[in-house]
Order: sequence, then C-alpha cells, then structure tokens
Amino acid sequence: MTLASVGDVRTVHEPQPGDGATPRAGQVRRARFAPIASVSAGTALIGVHALLFGNWLIDDAAITFAYARSFAEGLGPVVQPGAPPVEGYSNPTWLLLLVLGRFAGIFDSGTIFGIPDYVLLPKALALVCCAGILTLSYVAARKVFPSRAWLVPLVVGAVLAAIPSFVIWSFSGLENPLYALLLAGQAVVLFGAVLDNRLLTTRVALVAGGLAALAALTRPEGLIYAGTYPLVLLTQLRRDTVAVSVRRCVESTAAFAVPVGAYFGWRYATFGQWLSMPSVAKAQDIPTLQDMTRPGELVSYLGALAVLLVMALIAVAVSRAPWWRQGFAALLVPLSLAVIAYAVLEPDWMGQYRFATPIWVLGALAATLAAVEVLRSVSVRVRAWLAAGLVATLLPSGVAFAEASEEFRKDPNISACYVADRFGRVFNGYADILGLDKASLLIPDLGGSSLTSRLELIDMAGLTHAEFAEMAREGDRRAQADYVYTVAKPTFVHVREPWSSGTSIGWDPRLQRDYHPIHFDVYQGEPHGDWVRKSAVPSPELLAELRAYAKRSAAWVEERAGDSPLRDCGPTLNRGQTGLSEPFPGGQKSPAVPAQPDAAGR
Repeated sequence: MTLASVGDVRTVHEPQPGDGATPRAGQVRRARFAPIASVSAGTALIGVHALLFGNWLIDDAAITFAYARSFAEGLGPVVQPGAPPVEGYSNPTWLLLLVLGRFAGIFDSGTIFGIPDYVLLPKALALVCCAGILTLSYVAARKVFPSRAWLVPLVVGAVLAAIPSFVIWSFSGLENPLYALLLAGQAVVLFGAVLDNRLLTTRVALVAGGLAALAALTRPEGLIYAGTYPLVLLTQLRRDTVAVSVRRCVESTAAFAVPVGAYFGWRYATFGQWLSMPSVAKAQDIPTLQDMTRPGELVSYLGALAVLLVMALIAVAVSRAPWWRQGFAALLVPLSLAVIAYAVLEPDWMGQYRFATPIWVLGALAATLAAVEVLRSVSVRVRAWLAAGLVATLLPSGVAFAEASEEFRKDPNISACYVADRFGRVFNGYADILGLDKASLLIPDLGGSSLTSRLELIDMAGLTHAEFAEMAREGDRRAQADYVYTVAKPTFVHVREPWSSGTSIGWDPRLQRDYHPIHFDVYQGEPHGDWVRKSAVPSPELLAELRAYAKRSAAWVEERAGDSPLRDCGPTLNRGQTGLSEPFPGGQKSPAVPAQPDAAGR
C-alpha cells in the first residue's frame, strides 16, 4: 500500500458521516460545534487545575519580566538600569511576547479585572498555548478518524490537566507552554504530511525547520529538534527518494539555521559569547551513561503500570492500523527526542520535573490516538472491559498526582512575589534608613528583586552576572568568596543555604569581620540572613533602627510566605518600592517610609 492510497483506506476504516446521503443541517452544525466544545472543555480542565496555584509565579520567570521591561524602556539587554549587558534569559521568543504585552499596556502596567497584569498575561498566554495544543491534537485526530476526532482534544486535555508537572510549569510564568505548543505543532505537521504523502514537499520541510528554530529560541535544548524532520524522513526513506530527501533536509536545515544563526550572531556581537549566561552558570556537561537513566524518574512519577499501559496501547494500535503506522512514527520521533533532551540536561533543583513539559504533551497525544484506535476497533463488550481496565490502571497515578499537586500548592518553589518583597522592598527600606543614594546587594534570588530593587544587584547564582557565572562553571568557591569580599564589596549581603555553603560566602570569616548582622533567617539561623557593610552604618543608633525595621518587615515577609505562598505582590512592581505588598498586622506601615502607601495602595 502506498501513501497515495491513504485517503481510500481511511474511508474503509472510518466511514464519513452521511456517506451516500447529503448531510443534514443539524449534522453539519454538530460537526462544527463538537471540536470547539471539545477543545474548550479540555482547556477549561487545565485552567481549573491551574487555579489551585493562585497567583504564584516562580522567581526565575521574573528575571525574564525584568528584561522585558528593560527592552521596552529602550535600555537593551540589562536586568536593571545601569547594569552591564548580560543575557540573563534563555527564552527570547517568550521574552518577545512579554515585550509586546508591555507595549500594548497589558503587562507590567497595573491591574486587569483586579488582577496584576504581571500575573494575568503570562497565565493567559499559557491558557492560549494549551488551547493551541488541544487544537493541534484535533487536527491530528481528524486525519485518522474524522468522526471521532472531537474526542481526542478532550482526552488529551484531561490527561494534561491531571499531570501536576504540566500544569504547574505551564502556569509558572516560564516559557514551558509556548515551548510545548511549538513542538506539538512540529509533530502534528509531520504526522499529517506523512499521511497525506506531502513529507517531501518544500513547504513541509521549511515549516518543520522553522518550528524547530522557534523551539531552539524558546529553550536552549530546543536545538535538538532540528533533527526531527531528517529523522522522520529516515523512517520513510526509499531508494527512489534519496535525492529529494537530501534536498529537503538541506531546506529544513536552512529554515532552522538562518534564524538561529542570526540570533547566535547577535549574541556573540553583543555579549562576546555563544551561550546565554544561564547556560554558562549551569555548566551543562557532556551526558554520561548514568544521565541516560534519568527518564526513569518520569516513569516513577507517572507510575510503572500507566507507562506499561501506554506502551501496550501504542503497540496494539500500530499493529491494528498499519495504514497510519508511518504517521505514528512522526509523533514518536519528537517524543523520543524530548526524552533524550530531558536525560542530557543538568538536573533541575525545582520540583515537579520542569523540563518534562514536551514529554507530557507529545506522550498524551500519542497515547490518546492509540487508545482511540484500539477502542474503536473492538466490540462493545471488549471496549467496556478495556475501559474498566484503563480506569483501574490509571487510578493509582491519579491519586499520586492529586497528592503531588496539593503538596506543591502548600509549599511551592520560591515565589517571585516573596523575592520582590523580601529582597527588593525590604532592602530598599534598609538603604532608605541609612540615607544611601547608591548601594549594592549580593543575593541568590534575582527575579522579583530585579523588578522592585533600586540597589545594584549582584547575582551570586551567576544567571545575570558574568564573573559569577564563570566561577560557578568552574566550581571555584574560593574565587567566588574572594570576588565578593575584595572586589565587589556589596553594601548589603543576604546569604542562605544552599548558596552559602555552595559558594563558601556565608561561612567566610570576612563576613563577620566586614559586616554587621541585621536579621537572621528564622528557619536557617546564623549566619544566614541579612548583613550590612560596617562602613555604611555611621552610628549604633542607625544599626538599631535597621534591626528594628528588619524585625518587623523581613520577619513578616518570611512568615507571610509560609501562610500565603500563592499570593501576588500588589498591583505593580516598581523600582524603589519600600511598602510591602500587604500592610503589617494592624495596618502598620514600614518605618522607612511612613508617608508613603504600600504597594497595594493602602
């Protein structure tokens, strides 16, 4: 059977509604409404789960927010005014969307429907991307079983909504949903091209390469998807198509290389290096054989029974539907690349498998198509038994997912709003008490603070600081401590684990020699907390005032972070703010700014 005969075979396996008769108007309306309703319902399921995490945004996302502000204000690639140009982001396409949002007045400007737009826009974009993913799943399903295609986006949406990892990171403010949408688009384009015998057309080659380029400009590991189109071609290769396949590979590679090469060229011309600063700081190494076992973490997360079930469904579907078997390979190639990318990336300190988002999307689509194929090809009795088996097999995974979601909701990764308050507004207050027009702050968390701090920020994580990034890459703790105490000499220092031990800064005797403690962290204790350089404090009275302010403000922020970890941090995040996102108990204001309202306008 040739690919050109796919359309005839599909008619045999999947009769079109109304064959042999003119479709009734009601049938046409239902056919048009069903996919819209299905996509909407699937998207709503994902959105409902996302609501559990409130206004929480991960602090890393706020670094991109700060760069979006700087680009929109014409300052260029700087994390804050006056900072040197450093590429502290690794998601240019997501950054571009936020810049456009700021130009449109719907990001970093105020509130929309009572919700801060720095919360609303990233989460709204995430929901739109989820709707796009489900729309693509419908497009793929329509190729193989048109009368049941509406079912696929509903099931894919339900599966993705059930996976906390997908929902958490898609609505975290990071680029995950856009990345997943681009890869789903590439997979579906190739799936349809194989089934329609269009894989060897220039248009498909250019689209596949272009989507790979956008993926590479959304996440660093997206570079791997330049190989999707050539690998899919390899699965379809015949002796008489070798020459044209080579030409199409060249075209697809060019569609990938031109935009990616242009961006890399701009990066080198602007920053003098080929990698973004986060890639330098995270010291991505050549993967080892042990790294190749990391996908086993995802098997444990999903549940071994669920993974075995998915694999069995795919195997049975491929054996029962040979006419679209080759198209199925076009889905499995990018899925396999997603698993490889997950394996080779350096492990992430954040919970809930942040780098697995494309795996969930491509895996859910492949599994759903396989399940529909299997269920539609058996008798009603067998279908009932299979459905019962599916529920029984997936139930333990569902329970585990519910527990994981609730656990993360109670104790999420570090919030951008906590950082904006704790290391932005609180330290602004310290500087105001001391009357410092210019001051610097060494901290490990730069997202929210880069939006609210008026101090010069020194990023000990190295994501936006070239010197620290190079030292972190080399693992030279002594050099990091020497740089802090002999070169940077920050006015304020905040140290906490694991950064204080990881850099040795917190345990260096020069901290006690050169700095006064202001406030010790409630949970980690001395020496972790806030310090001020002794030369910046002119009198014991001002040091006492600093400590009194810290006792009220810093301690309150830490306590509030434990009580309300999913809150936002006021309607706006502006540089120089000192009032916190909520008043102290009893409506008290910060002692540093008695005449100013806090960030919530009270």
